[in-house]
Amino acid sequence: MLAYTYMSPGRFELIEKPKPKPLHPRDAIVKVTLSSICTSDLHIKHGSVPRAVPGITVGHEMVGVVEELGKAVTGLRPGDRVTVNVETFCGSCFFCKNGWVNNCTDENGGWALGCRIDGGQAEYVRVPYADQGLNRIPDGVSDMQALLVGDVLATGYWAAKISEIRPGDTVLVIGAGPTGICAMQCARLYSPANIVVCDADASRLEFVRERWPEVHTARPDSAESLLARLSAHGGADCVMEVAGTPESFRMAWQLARPNAVVTVVALYDGAQTLPLPDMYGKNLTFKTGGVDGCNCAETLRLIAEGKLDTTPLITHSYPLSRIAEAYELFEARRDGVMKVAITPDNQ
Repeated sequence: MLAYTYMSPGRFELIEKPKPKPLHPRDAIVKVTLSSICTSDLHIKHGSVPRAVPGITVGHEMVGVVEELGKAVTGLRPGDRVTVNVETFCGSCFFCKNGWVNNCTDENGGWALGCRIDGGQAEYVRVPYADQGLNRIPDGVSDMQALLVGDVLATGYWAAKISEIRPGDTVLVIGAGPTGICAMQCARLYSPANIVVCDADASRLEFVRERWPEVHTARPDSAESLLARLSAHGGADCVMEVAGTPESFRMAWQLARPNAVVTVVALYDGAQTLPLPDMYGKNLTFKTGGVDGCNCAETLRLIAEGKLDTTPLITHSYPLSRIAEAYELFEARRDGVMKVAITPDNQ
C-alpha cells in the first residue's frame, strides 16, 4: 500500500509498505477513506517532535471503514464507518479512568499514531485499543463532516471544556487556524456573551468573519482595546492560546482579567517563560498540555445535531498520490488553505 513516511528530519516520502495486520486482540485494521494534514505533522518534519520515529507513516487525523477486528474488540464490526482518535489509550489505567487519556501508561499511550507507530496518511492503518480509539460515525454524518473529530475538533472541545467558560463570559481565542476555530466553535456551546478571535493574519480573520459573523475578531495590536470595550473586568474571563508563539503566549496572560483561566493548547518550538513578578496579583489559573481526546462520541452527536460544523475548514482536497503537493500548499499557507483532505487514489 502507499504510505507517506517520515524518512529523516526534513524529509517525507510516499513509499510502498505492506498492508498492516492486527498485532494484538484489541487492534483494528481500518481502510482509510479520508485523512488530513496537521501542523503537528510539520513539527515532525522539521524535527520538533523528538519522540517521532523515522520510518513511521505520518498522519493522525482520519476516518475510514473497519476492515478487520481483533478478537477482543467489542462494540464494532467490519463495515462500520469510524473516526480514528489522535490518541492511543487503554481505558483501564489510572489516567484513563480519570479521563486523562493523553497520559495513558501503555507504552504507546497518548499521541502514538503517525508519531511513534504508523499513522493514517496511507491506504490502511492499524489502530491499537480500537474499542477506545474508534467511534462509529452516525448515519447522516458524512466522512467529510467527521474528518476532524479525532484531532483538531477533539482539541478544541477539550480546550473549551476545561476552560470553565460560564454564560455571559468574554472568551479570547488566540489563533485563527483550524484548532483555534474549533476551540471557538466549542466555546459557543457554553453561551458566553462574547468571543474574540485574535490573529496576525488578516485573511484568517476574514475567514472567521465571513462564516461566524457573531464572533469578534482582532489583530494583536487591537485586541486589548476591543476587550476593554467588551469586558468591565480588565480583560477576558477565559483565554485559549492556540497560536504557539512567544508573542501569543505573552498575550494570553496579559489580556486575561485577574482570576481568569488561561488554557494553553499550542505546541511551541521552544520553552516559554512565565514572568511571575509581572503577573503577581493577577491570580491566574493556567491549564496546559495535550488534548484528552475521549469525547469524540459527544462531538459526533453535536455534529449530527447541527451544533458543530468543521466542513468550512476543509478548503482543499488532494489524492494520496499527490500528498507532497498538499503538504507544500499547507506549509506555505497558500491559496487560503485551512485544512487539506487526502483521498484514496481509487476514490
